[in-house]
Amino acid sequence: MATTTDVVFDGSVLRPIDEIKLIPGKKYTISIDSEKDYGKNPELNPAFNIASLAVDTGIPSLAHEHDHYLYGTPKKPKNE
Repeated sequence: MATTTDVVFDGSVLRPIDEIKLIPGKKYTISIDSEKDYGKNPELNPAFNIASLAVDTGIPSLAHEHDHYLYGTPKKPKNE
């Protein structure tokens, strides 16, 4: 017989929210299903609409000058 209950993970142990009737010391198999199942609904994923967070920097290619903007190294010559 399958039983479904909500649990909270405290960092080391899954703790049931409601009382469940299980036999202490008996082995059980559990199935874990997160509330936010991004596989079934990718729109729930915070990264889904990341393009909406883009800011126009006026810099045509951050990739070309990656080291300059990230680490402060001198800009590359224009012919590279």
